[in-house]
Amino acid sequence: MQPPGVISPCQTEQEQVQHLCHTDSWFWAPATFPGCETPVDYADSHSTVMASVADLKIIRFDQSWAKDGHVLLRYTAQGSHCGEPYKGISKTGRHAQWSAAAIFEVEDGKIRSFTKDWDQKTMQIQLGWAPVHESDDPRWNSKALDSPEEARKHNQ
Repeated sequence: MQPPGVISPCQTEQEQVQHLCHTDSWFWAPATFPGCETPVDYADSHSTVMASVADLKIIRFDQSWAKDGHVLLRYTAQGSHCGEPYKGISKTGRHAQWSAAAIFEVEDGKIRSFTKDWDQKTMQIQLGWAPVHESDDPRWNSKALDSPEEARKHNQ
């Protein structure tokens, strides 16, 4: 038996997450995780990304706070497509850096709800998973999308 908080490599994503959540917990991120309705659904879906971006890591927490049963995390992550093929795309070896935010509602020490916002487009373009055509619009400019932090500095 594993001590609390320790994840066994033999556990499924569902087993790794289920004990952290209320049985009726919910998840909301329709733009980036359509069809996911619970934190367990999210973990199963996110495992596909994790298998492809096998070196994914959070490089910094940009903001974090907890108050009145809510926890907010905004973070910057990075990784490369060094693992499994992603939706039929063989590993590209390309590196990406992106931001995401998570808001958790916690009740009695367990997750009641989880809302996620993720800069998925930037990550997918940097990894070569989404086509982009050159444009002056920074939302579709390949240079700006390849290095969003650098582009932000130039636009200030």
